[in-house]
Amino acid sequence: MSSRQYPDRPMVGVGGVVLKGDSVLLVKRGKPPAAGKWSIPGGLVKVGESLTMAVKREVLEETGITVKPVGIVAVLDRIIWDFNGSVQYHYILVDFLCLPEEGLEPNSGSDAVESRYVPFEDLGSLDMTLGTKEVIEKARKGILDRDLYFELKIV
Repeated sequence: MSSRQYPDRPMVGVGGVVLKGDSVLLVKRGKPPAAGKWSIPGGLVKVGESLTMAVKREVLEETGITVKPVGIVAVLDRIIWDFNGSVQYHYILVDFLCLPEEGLEPNSGSDAVESRYVPFEDLGSLDMTLGTKEVIEKARKGILDRDLYFELKIV
């Protein structure tokens, strides 16, 4: 099994952009590589788990919120190099647009030290992981344009 730090291959992760009214669900990371930064909830896919199962599980574990994934917002690389030029972390991330299925308030768990719905207008004041704000904006545009709003087909 490959280690998260200095892996021998990229690791696949998922994230959930959970929109509720004029807010998005965010978590404050408690572990490296993004400890202390705000991001969408998510984590690694387990062996035998589909991408949609993984995003549902990760959002629930980190926030206590049950979600319905409705479309893919972004697929991206997250490669972090150390000071010696070696790859310290390498993730392939699949970010989903998700809708909350319950009216629950977030309750932090797993590696999230805090979770809450953040108004879109307050995003600029948070220390977020690289690309998080752009993925959120893309998801918001998808909801408005209906471009990204489609039912997922599991093969």
